[in-house]
Amino acid sequence: MNLPTTLTILRIFIVPLLVVLLLTKEENMDLWAVGLFLSAAVTDALDGYLARKHGQITTLGVLLDPIADKLLTSAAFISLVELGRIPAWMVAIIIGREFAVSGLRAVASSKGFAIAASDLGKAKMVFQVCAITALVLDRRFPVLGAPGDFLMWVVVIFALVSALQYFWGFWRRVDLRSRTQPDQPMVVLRLDEKEEEKDVPAR
Repeated sequence: MNLPTTLTILRIFIVPLLVVLLLTKEENMDLWAVGLFLSAAVTDALDGYLARKHGQITTLGVLLDPIADKLLTSAAFISLVELGRIPAWMVAIIIGREFAVSGLRAVASSKGFAIAASDLGKAKMVFQVCAITALVLDRRFPVLGAPGDFLMWVVVIFALVSALQYFWGFWRRVDLRSRTQPDQPMVVLRLDEKEEEKDVPAR
């Protein structure tokens, strides 16, 4: 296992610890939580950079990286809902968008093409990190409360717009392929059916 993939897996294991720190109301836990969260966010940029620089892009890394990102931010947002800091409907939209785009990528992969991350999607991730950091620290620094709320609205808007962008690009690609390469009939394999036994003549 190479270093970029190790960093990605480490980011996944950080998630439970982050939730514990966010929901623990002991002194300075918010600072520890922010420090851990930002460290994990840095590994997100670092593992991609290292993988590209050293030619260590692997199938496992490509699959795990977006999962690690979604787990990290989703855990932070859900914890903030539990703390009463942000409304649940905002988090439902953000997480629902992640599921929808992940499903879209899976369908695209089955059709033989991949959907790369858009600039809007990358910008959304940056705003998510900034919003979570501000909202976690606003109990200690109340001046961060208003910027944190504003950033949450930005995240929601970017989530919706980028989702539409992904779906529009997907349908354009599917429409182009359908005109140039008609789909083959789908063969459904039922795993609950046993193969018929054939009599083999004795020799």
